[in-house]
Amino acid sequence: MTEVKPEKGAWAIVALLFFFMLINFADKAIIGLAGVPIMTELNLTPKQFGIVGSSFFLLFSISAVITGFIVNRVRSKWVLLAMGLIWALVQFPMMGTVGIELLIACRIVLGAGEGPAYPMALHAAYKWFPDEKRAIPTAVVSQGAAIGVVIAIPLLNYIITTYNWHYAFGALGIVGLVWVIVWAVLGREGRIEEGAATIKSAPYRNLLLNSTNLASWCTYFSAYFGLALVLSWFTPYLIKGLGFDQATAGKLTVLPFLVSAFVVPAGGWLSQHMMTRGASSRASRGIFCGVAVCLGGLALLATPYAPNVATTIALIIAGTALPSMVFTLSPTILSEITPASQRGAVLGINSAVGTSAGIIAPYVMGSVVEGATSAAEGYSNGFVICGAVALTGGLIGLFFLRPERELAGFAARANRAAIIASA
Repeated sequence: MTEVKPEKGAWAIVALLFFFMLINFADKAIIGLAGVPIMTELNLTPKQFGIVGSSFFLLFSISAVITGFIVNRVRSKWVLLAMGLIWALVQFPMMGTVGIELLIACRIVLGAGEGPAYPMALHAAYKWFPDEKRAIPTAVVSQGAAIGVVIAIPLLNYIITTYNWHYAFGALGIVGLVWVIVWAVLGREGRIEEGAATIKSAPYRNLLLNSTNLASWCTYFSAYFGLALVLSWFTPYLIKGLGFDQATAGKLTVLPFLVSAFVVPAGGWLSQHMMTRGASSRASRGIFCGVAVCLGGLALLATPYAPNVATTIALIIAGTALPSMVFTLSPTILSEITPASQRGAVLGINSAVGTSAGIIAPYVMGSVVEGATSAAEGYSNGFVICGAVALTGGLIGLFFLRPERELAGFAARANRAAIIASA
C-alpha cells in the first residue's frame, strides 16, 4: 500500500491555523483576565459575572453544528475567513460605553462566531495530512490556543493595567483583522480526502450514536469544563480568593496555558509515535486520552487538601492542563472512523457537545462562590466539582474509546448492505 504523504505547503497552512486559534483563545481569555475591572466598573455580582462568562457559549455549540454541515459543502477557506471577520468586528463596541446588556450581546455574537473554530480548523488541516500523520498537526493547531494565551495575556494585562480593559478588546479586534487579510491572500484548500478507509459514507445515527463517539463527547465535555473555568474565573480566583493584585494575577494566569503548551504537543507526539511503532489506536489514542483526563480530575479533587497556595495553584494547573490532551486526541479518533465527506459535521457536533460545558461551568462557579461563606471556600468547592466532572468523563473515555471496533462495525454493516443490494 502506497504511503500517503502530506501535501506540499501543508505546514504553512498549519501555521496560519495556529494563529487562527491563537486569536480565538485570546478572545476567550480576555473576559477572565479583565474580570475584576469589569465587575468593579459595571458593579456586577459573582453570579452576574458568571452569566457573562456563560453567555459566550449560548450559541457556541449550535453554531458549531450548523457550520459543521456547511463546511461539508463549502470550501474551508471561506468559512474560516467569515468567522475571523466576525471575531474582529465584534470587539470594537467594547471600546465605548458598555453596560452588562451590551457586554452579554457581544459575547453571544463572538461565541457564535468562535464556536466552530477548532473543529473547522482541524477539518481544514486534515485535508493536507493522511490519518496516521494527523496527531502532530492537530497538536500544533490546538496549541495556538495555549501559546496564544501565553503571548496575549501579558500584553493584554499591560493594556488593562496601563490604560483600561476597553482598549484591550480593541487591540484584539485589530489583530483579528490582520489575520483575516493574511488568510484571504495565503489560505488554500488541501486535497487529501482520506477518512474511514473502508466506507465512503454512513448514516449519521451510526456515526453519532456508537460508543466511541458518545465517549468522545463525554471526555471532551469534562475537559472543556475545566478550560471554561480557567478562561472565566482563574484570574478573579487569584485576586479575590488568593489575594494577588491584578498585575501579579495576570502573570500567573499564563501558567495553565504555558503548561498546556508543553503537555499537549508532547501527548500528541507520544500518541503518534505509539501508532507508528504498531500500537493500536485504542491504546495510543483511546486509553491515553482517558488516563490523561482521569489524572486531571484527581488533581482537582486534591486541591482542598493542598498544604499551601503554591501547591493549590499547581494542582489546578495540572487538573486543567492534562485533560486538554483531549482536544488533540478526540478529533483524531473521530477523523479515523468518519468518512471525509461527513467529517466536518461530526467534528462540529463533537465540539458542540463538548464545549456546551462552557454554558454550565462559569455559572456554576459564580453561584458556588456567591453562596459560600468566603470567596476562597467557594472557589475551592467549584474546582472540586470540576474534578468530579473530569474524573467521570475520563473513566468513560478509558473504557469506551474503541475506534478499531467502530470501524469494523461500519465495514460489516456496509458489506451486509452491499450483499442485500446485489441480491
